Amino acid sequence: MLYFFKILMAPYRISRKNMRQKTRKPIDEMQIDQVQLDANSRDDIPQLLKGLQYIFLNPMLLEQVLKILDGLFPKQIDLNNGRPGMDMWSILVLGVLRLNLNCDYDRLHNLVNNHKTIRQILGHGVVDDQSCYYLQTLKDNVSLLTPEILDQINQVVVNAGHELIKKKEFGNDQLPVPDRGAQDQLHGRCDSFVVETHVEYPTDTHLLFDSVRKVIQLLIRLCRRYQVEESIKVSDIKKLKKLWRHLQKLKPSTSKDEVKQASRRKEIIDAHQAYLDLAKELVERAHCQLEELEKIEGVDKANILKIKDFMNHARRQLDQIDRRVIQGKKIPHQEKVFSIFKPYTEWISKGKAGVPVELGVMVGIIEDQHRFILHHRVMQQEVDVDIAVLMIRETKQRFPKLSSCSFDQGFHSPDNQRELAGLLETVILPKKGRLSKTDQARQQEVVFIKGRCQHAAVESAIHALEVHGLDRCPDCELPAFKRYVALAIVARNLQIFGRYLQQQEQDIEEERCKKAA
Repeated sequence: MLYFFKILMAPYRISRKNMRQKTRKPIDEMQIDQVQLDANSRDDIPQLLKGLQYIFLNPMLLEQVLKILDGLFPKQIDLNNGRPGMDMWSILVLGVLRLNLNCDYDRLHNLVNNHKTIRQILGHGVVDDQSCYYLQTLKDNVSLLTPEILDQINQVVVNAGHELIKKKEFGNDQLPVPDRGAQDQLHGRCDSFVVETHVEYPTDTHLLFDSVRKVIQLLIRLCRRYQVEESIKVSDIKKLKKLWRHLQKLKPSTSKDEVKQASRRKEIIDAHQAYLDLAKELVERAHCQLEELEKIEGVDKANILKIKDFMNHARRQLDQIDRRVIQGKKIPHQEKVFSIFKPYTEWISKGKAGVPVELGVMVGIIEDQHRFILHHRVMQQEVDVDIAVLMIRETKQRFPKLSSCSFDQGFHSPDNQRELAGLLETVILPKKGRLSKTDQARQQEVVFIKGRCQHAAVESAIHALEVHGLDRCPDCELPAFKRYVALAIVARNLQIFGRYLQQQEQDIEEERCKKAA
């Protein structure tokens, strides 16, 4: 049996450097089916590994997962060229480990090289104990995963979990067919939360400083690379920073004396004007320097585009600071950017106690009655009411047996109420504001009240996701953010799957002890 898994894994291998598919050489130490995991452990690692082990040891599930992972690399890759790299099974294990443990790559690097059980799940044994993973190798390979691929894997995991639960609940098909069909229906709970991005609290003056600083740093690097005389210096950053620090210290006067108040306002405006004048001068000099560099044949276009992007950020902040401080105008919210490094970051106020504002992106999830997360959506420039119908449609495409779903008031609109009724058998969607007699009657029904009481359980799923990595995303760029969220969903479902497997083993052991007694 073990030989079969080695053969099945053989065609799936990716080179870290050139992403080439290679054949994995069978190794005698690969004994994933023999890895012993503590069924009584409450730690995250054994639960996650238990779920992964079940997937690996089930030929049908493993084949489905590997077929999905086959989309990690282009089809035109030559199988016979390039060095052998990390196999796709290992990439998946490493990705879900990082999110499930809420760890950075440094800790992941230590775990995969020193944690015995993790190495066994990766296919390493006593003979292969000296082989190690490099830090950059981990980063390069985990970054190959895409949200689309992870979404497909999540469906495989959730379906496998449902099948396991069905076997436990139905036993030897003792229930009549109609009863089994009713038990097989999925009941969802939908809610959203904020995944924070790793950014500092934004001020327009700070954003301007960061923009100009990056422009100067990247320009100097290119000038030295192509041996071009620098018209802009590192010392210019220090001059700008000094002016920025000075205006940071200036606060509006609290004096009741109007003369003192006016004097302080003038001082603040003058400090901002001096800061703006120097920043404008540096941007103009940088523009001239950039034009010189663009004339060089074979110049690094990628870095040129980065510099232009930061220059655009700088010009926008120059304009907004001038309008806000010098002209005394109010800047519309839609014009604001809250991070130049992660421009997709949004200013979100969900009304949490003690948390007036969160900087990040909203994520919507649907959880079923078995605690599996069926689907998620990264909500870019969207609010709850915008995604209610869309989430249900996308979830039903993946899991057609979804028959009901509960929401909170933030998802309500007359259109949503009507469209959801056409998609689901039961819709638990409380209405905002004053209720009509019809709405009162609907919300006093037993099914509605029961659904509302059970809806709060989704907060437990959100809390678990936040504990396991989705409190804040450290990765840059929007695709990396989406991958991070998708990995967290898969990791969470694998852990829940592992818990069910642990419970199954515990039940078997209890039954054995009873018979022995």
